Amino acid sequence: MPARQESRVDGAPHPEEFRVAVEQLRAARLRPEILCEEMPAPQRIAPYASALSGDVTVADEDVATGRLVLLHDPAGNDAWDGTFRCVAYARADIDPDLAADPLLAEVAWTWLLEALDAHGAAYGAPSGTVTTVASQSFGSMADEPGSAQVEIRASWTPIGDLAAHTEAWGELMCTAAGLPPVPEGVTAMPSRRGQRGRD
Repeated sequence: MPARQESRVDGAPHPEEFRVAVEQLRAARLRPEILCEEMPAPQRIAPYASALSGDVTVADEDVATGRLVLLHDPAGNDAWDGTFRCVAYARADIDPDLAADPLLAEVAWTWLLEALDAHGAAYGAPSGTVTTVASQSFGSMADEPGSAQVEIRASWTPIGDLAAHTEAWGELMCTAAGLPPVPEGVTAMPSRRGQRGRD
């Protein structure tokens, strides 16, 4: 198991509430296409933080990437309307023609809300942005095909089990990458690779 990456305040022990929340994050069951690992958490945003990175791989090709950061301030935060905050990022390659769709940003935002709802992850105070980037090559590179990406940056105040919020973040990355949803009633069985960093 890699070193745990929660931040501390002056070396003080973690509050029990935060310790439980981090264990819930680690207990999430992600789809087998997702490789999830712990990563260093930001140190100055909140007194306590834990972070995950994720990559979605299909046929040995990375098709999406993302990060999920759990922030905790025992004193509460008015902007969060709570003591915890999830901060998520997801980026995926998309068809260049799709990048020109004026509705893409709105649709991509619904991917997050639908993923949270689908996993039973109650939340409050959601906020975020959706960005699309398209590239076209010229000159000696003119033969290279165009490329495009969608980036979703979001934060919300989690309510309840943090495993559900982690699973929703994983679903967001998969949806952005164009993977079909897991059929209703079917439980995702994580592969060993998808469990790396959790054993």
